Amino acid sequence: QVPLVESGGGLVQAGGSLRLSCTASGSILRFSRMGWYRQAPGKQREEVARVTKGGSTNYADSVKGRFTISRDIGKNTVYLQMNSLNFEDTAVYYCNALVLVSEFWGQGTQVTVSS
Repeated sequence: QVPLVESGGGLVQAGGSLRLSCTASGSILRFSRMGWYRQAPGKQREEVARVTKGGSTNYADSVKGRFTISRDIGKNTVYLQMNSLNFEDTAVYYCNALVLVSEFWGQGTQVTVSS
């Protein structure tokens, strides 16, 4: 097991910012990629952002220009900086990590954006 522990969710007003953190037990360079997904009520889980082992990043169109994924290798942590939040960003956010063909998930952290 590779526990991933998320933190940083909460309630924020529209236009505000939050930063999510995902800390892994052990080096995150073991993972071929790490990323953030989200799931809103009644909707399927969707990928928000990812960062590869080499440091390449990719974003969902809905968050481009507003969200930034980054990592601190020394702290075994991946971050998701979320700016200009809107109501549609309300969801449970999950950290994800891929090792070969195995996928690992965090427990999720709630982000609620009030209008």
